[in-house]
Amino acid sequence: QLQLVESGGGLVQPGGSLRLSCAASGGIFSVYTVAWFRQGPGKERELIACVTRGGGISYSLDSVKGRFTVSRDSIKKIIDLQMISLKADDTAVYYCAASNTGLRSASYCPSSAQDFSYWGQGTQVTVSS
Repeated sequence: QLQLVESGGGLVQPGGSLRLSCAASGGIFSVYTVAWFRQGPGKERELIACVTRGGGISYSLDSVKGRFTVSRDSIKKIIDLQMISLKADDTAVYYCAASNTGLRSASYCPSSAQDFSYWGQGTQVTVSS
């Protein structure tokens, strides 16, 4: 059973930076597509970025392109989300998630949160002065 644990959240001033990490354990990590989501106050959970089994990275939110960078270390089983130039609108609970896509193309990334079966507990990011 795959388990995901996020860390690195906190309070940061506008324009600041944070690095979130997601550590995976259990399961066969290579069969999973992993992703970062976030859910702001009163908002639906939204997909930020996806890292496929093949190592491809795609960003789904236009508002974070150029500011957020996701990386995957398959040996250490860590998925990082580096965030710079943070804005108040980035305030949210950030989640990492995984989907077993072993029977799909190595470049496949599910587009819906419902397609991700494994979730971390979430880490709060608050951007405020």
